[in-house]
Amino acid sequence: MHSIAVYIGAAIAEIAGCFAFWAWLRLGKSPLWLMPGILSLMVFAGLLTRVESDFAGRSYAAYGGIYIAASLMWLWLIEGRMPDRWDVTGGAVCLIGAAIILFGPR
Repeated sequence: MHSIAVYIGAAIAEIAGCFAFWAWLRLGKSPLWLMPGILSLMVFAGLLTRVESDFAGRSYAAYGGIYIAASLMWLWLIEGRMPDRWDVTGGAVCLIGAAIILFGPR
């Protein structure tokens, strides 16, 4: 369960950091947005190393599903756009895949 909390924290940090760059380049925000964006991406990278996994590739693969679901939550909660049924279906498939990777017997 510790890994799931770390993955969620990493996803929030990554999405926030990437959104800072998006805001600067696509929304015309100040270049000052880059400073918290870079810090947020550094937090993301640090958190991802805290996942309980013997292999980085497996950790990153499982994280992908969490990232997709968190991105859809960002779409809804931050950008004010409700995910459609295809977004929700795709996110659910990704979470199932992440769970198989995380909790499959080894």
